[in-house]
Amino acid sequence: MSLSIGIVGLPNVGKSTLFKALTKKEVLIANYPFATIDPSVGVVPVPDFRLDRLVEMSHSAQKIPAVVEFVDIAGLVKGASEGEGLGNQFLSHIREVDAIAEVVRIFDDEDVHHVAGGVDPRYDIEVIDLELVQADRESAEKRLERVERDAKGGDKELIAERDVLRKIVPVLESGRPACAVDLTAEERAKARLFHLLTMKPVLYVLNRKSGAVNIDAEGGERWRELKDFLDSSHAQYVFVDAGVENELSDVHGDEKADFRRELGVSEDGINALIKAGYALLDLISFFTTGEKESRAWTIRRGSTAPEAGAAIHTDFRNKFIRADVIQWDKLLESGLWAKAREKGLVRTEGKEYIVEDGDVMEFKI
Repeated sequence: MSLSIGIVGLPNVGKSTLFKALTKKEVLIANYPFATIDPSVGVVPVPDFRLDRLVEMSHSAQKIPAVVEFVDIAGLVKGASEGEGLGNQFLSHIREVDAIAEVVRIFDDEDVHHVAGGVDPRYDIEVIDLELVQADRESAEKRLERVERDAKGGDKELIAERDVLRKIVPVLESGRPACAVDLTAEERAKARLFHLLTMKPVLYVLNRKSGAVNIDAEGGERWRELKDFLDSSHAQYVFVDAGVENELSDVHGDEKADFRRELGVSEDGINALIKAGYALLDLISFFTTGEKESRAWTIRRGSTAPEAGAAIHTDFRNKFIRADVIQWDKLLESGLWAKAREKGLVRTEGKEYIVEDGDVMEFKI
């Protein structure tokens, strides 16, 4: 399953620095044959201590983690929806990703110019959001105009598409995102076919800078406005010091923790970002483990056992008979599959089983 998160932001907010830090964690493309080999795409491993423990238990020769693709998208400027800057190229690149990581600068630094002349994160978010809404409005209006005409022939699919667009277009025209439209599950599935930018889930990446004035620490009006927006919109967000993370990506072992303490950066912001991105896409991992390899497989939350099996090979879906399942921690407690079976901890599940995050599975076909 290849899913991607586009990194967007205004100029000089730390977007490129963040992407550099991410891609220094990049995994070997050889293990992911369907990944795009492109300098603007980073195939990044999802940190998961559960996989590490399974590798140790099985004495696996190889560890293959779950991954998320991060796509470095050219900086957005005000007026992009009308062709300013890279304009349509920028917007078309966002349409191709599954989610958006919006980098927002929250530090003051006279040496790093801000495109608006001053740092105001709430304003930055408004600029980006407005450009996305305006681009969606234009594409949705054109599509509705075409569908209104074609639906006169009575085609049920076109009528359903028209009805969904009739709900979405007025909301976009009011300046609000398409995700604010109240849609049924069926209508939402139809709306995904429109590839609207403002239907995509968003993760806000609040970029701090060590040694600078960070507005969250300052606690003034700018931070209150930003925090009120994040809380009222139930937004997902993480804090990252992109500059520090980029520097630390070349440091290994215990030295990294020492540097973090010296710089006052207690948490690994990159790992937090990767995990949050994985969760944003509503993904979970199940595992396979053995002497040859231990591997984390990516599936959508709510997937059945055959659907999960398809992540490995289509035969595991098409010829599925059953799956042996145990949670990772129960397997570790037992130490071996055989011992776990003896204790009755391994369950046999059928086609209707909904796979849980952290399941270790063996498929029978």
